[in-house]
Amino acid sequence: MTERTFSIIKPDATRRNLTGKVNAVIEDAGLRIVAQKRIQMSRAQAEKFYEIHSERPFFGELVEFMTSAPVVVQVLEGESAVTKYREVMGATNPAQAAEGTIRKLYAESVGENSVHGSDSLENAKLEIAQFFSDDEIVG
Repeated sequence: MTERTFSIIKPDATRRNLTGKVNAVIEDAGLRIVAQKRIQMSRAQAEKFYEIHSERPFFGELVEFMTSAPVVVQVLEGESAVTKYREVMGATNPAQAAEGTIRKLYAESVGENSVHGSDSLENAKLEIAQFFSDDEIVG
């Protein structure tokens, strides 16, 4: 079934000018980028996006990191897009990520792991809606 998922190319990757390389891995995996924009995430946006982690000790550091440099927010579309993109990203810890995955190729650490992807179809819908209006998504 064709689905949409949400992706963020994080500050550690945009700082190193890796947007095109990350996009190539996404597209080579058979996912289509149907919306994309480079933004400077505000503190309010980052806090809302990561509110599920607000009680965790790393929350403040995560918000600081995500607002430290521009990010690229994306909507990806394809067959089983949520699951497929999670496979393409690789494990959160780049040392454990499979060869050829985005995190194996580009992540610097568990915290600076280059990309975010939705973990469920429900969260994908919520995350997409936080950054894109319907008319910005062009299938």
